[in-house]
Amino acid sequence: MEALFEKYKKKLAHVSLNFTRSLYAEIAWDARLIGIKGARGTGKTTMLLQHIKKTLSQNNSALYVSLDDIWFTENSLVALADNFVKYGGKYLFLDEVHKYPNWSQEIKNLYDDYPELQVVFTGSSLLEILNARADLSRRAITYSLQGLSFREYLNLMYETSFKMYTLEEILQSHEEISTEIVQDIKPLPFFKEYLKSGYYPFVRELPELYHDRLGEVINLIIDIELPLLRNVAISYIPKLKQLLLAVAESAPFIPNVSRLSERTGINRNTLVTYLHYLEEAGLTRHIYKVARGVTRMQKPDKLYLENTNIAYTLLGKEPNIGNMRETFFANQLAYQYSCTFPTKGDFIVNDSWLFEVGGKNKTTHQLKNWSLEKAFIAKDDIEFGYGQQIPLWQFGFLY
Repeated sequence: MEALFEKYKKKLAHVSLNFTRSLYAEIAWDARLIGIKGARGTGKTTMLLQHIKKTLSQNNSALYVSLDDIWFTENSLVALADNFVKYGGKYLFLDEVHKYPNWSQEIKNLYDDYPELQVVFTGSSLLEILNARADLSRRAITYSLQGLSFREYLNLMYETSFKMYTLEEILQSHEEISTEIVQDIKPLPFFKEYLKSGYYPFVRELPELYHDRLGEVINLIIDIELPLLRNVAISYIPKLKQLLLAVAESAPFIPNVSRLSERTGINRNTLVTYLHYLEEAGLTRHIYKVARGVTRMQKPDKLYLENTNIAYTLLGKEPNIGNMRETFFANQLAYQYSCTFPTKGDFIVNDSWLFEVGGKNKTTHQLKNWSLEKAFIAKDDIEFGYGQQIPLWQFGFLY
């Protein structure tokens, strides 16, 4: 166990507190069992270490371990926890739990057998809390972490301190919000940066290698996590990558499942299931005409990549700008709000507001059948909006 403490202390010494994700303030850190899910690269590990450094680093009652550490090939999590508690341990932070066999059962045992121990665990966005062998849903408070918002990107990269706005505040006061923000920065060039390489926090480490690293993340998700956590057949891995590239090349992608099945050689039912897995893994985002009652056997009505950076990595060139605008809007809104596919327009949000997404010359034609108070255009390439026309970049200030 001493080796684990040594690795943990080294990691803790190098973590910075200069920037924290917006989710950090929302987590009920006093709860006995906390789960944080998220795709690779979104910053789960950093968040755990920041919390320890902020609140617990002055004593030895906390321990961070990654469950893919070689130490666990010969030692169990329960044995570690038992020894840790006997020596006064109170806070156990477990990273990458999906790499550990029978993780859910052993975490349940820790919760039941060590009431004095608080456990925080992180895992892949594919992690199933409800359907795991030991149902943790009644015990754990769970959170989902997605990549940086445009606001967070600015605060991370340029040491700004922009605040969040609710969707209602943006719809009602976007002109005043633009005035506040434009006093400090010119958002448009930074927005272009963000769309290309600003979604994953590791952008700050080695910006010139960002897309190489993102390519590795994508491959790890498809090559390792999907077979491990969803039993995807290895023989289908190249076909899934082919499918992901097809989505990246579309503007946006409205899936013809029969044609896709022919193109990839995957039968229809399996294909729809695999599309669902790609969304769970944080690689695609699906939009349906009706938000409720969606099942794994239902094909999406509109299909996007999960974020714009993935398109730049997969294509190695400038993607279709219309696709990128809609992908950004869906990514930033769907994190906290429901987004569905309307008959006219691009998105209906929370069953209440209609949005059309486009460039600065986008007209209001698609909105004519909606009341003025409920229909909006999210416009790219403008700093200031007017009335129902809102700068697209402002929707990156929602979290």
